[in-house]
Amino acid sequence: MAHNTSLEYDSVIQYCSNLFLKKTKDYGTAWRILRVSSLTDQIFIKAQRIRTLEEKKVSKVGESIHSEYVGIINYCVIAMMQLELSDDASMELEVTEVQEKYSRLVNETKNLMFAKNHDYGEAWRDMRISSLTDLILMKILRVKQIEDNEGQTLASEGVKANYQDMLNYAVFALIRMGTESSSDE
Repeated sequence: MAHNTSLEYDSVIQYCSNLFLKKTKDYGTAWRILRVSSLTDQIFIKAQRIRTLEEKKVSKVGESIHSEYVGIINYCVIAMMQLELSDDASMELEVTEVQEKYSRLVNETKNLMFAKNHDYGEAWRDMRISSLTDLILMKILRVKQIEDNEGQTLASEGVKANYQDMLNYAVFALIRMGTESSSDE
């Protein structure tokens, strides 16, 4: 079966972006109050919940693994926005500005994904979804360490690159989940 990674990626991002912009219209940019380290913790909570659901196969809250991956994608975008915005920038951003920032950051992240896919040959298509979850958790732990080191690294990529990788892993998981559910029908 032939895959069109670009179209699949765009489909996932369109769903996530639409939800994010609807919530922005409902709530404004209340997320501006969150420090980047708090966003890292939010992503950790979502990834840890996915791992628990993967292992226990039962949800008592009713939210799906799918919705948690969507949350990871959107929190990664928020974190990248927060990295760019200064603390003294306005707390409330216009929806059009948020939409522009969201699109630009996702496009940068998608371009990174294609560069890495060129080198890795879309190996993620043969990975277990649980491995993608574990990679997200590992990246979160790396980001926490970088944050604890006040952003200083000796030989590592920065925080933004780790958020981009987590976003891409979550997109891969959603693509794979869509592929698996459509092949099960």
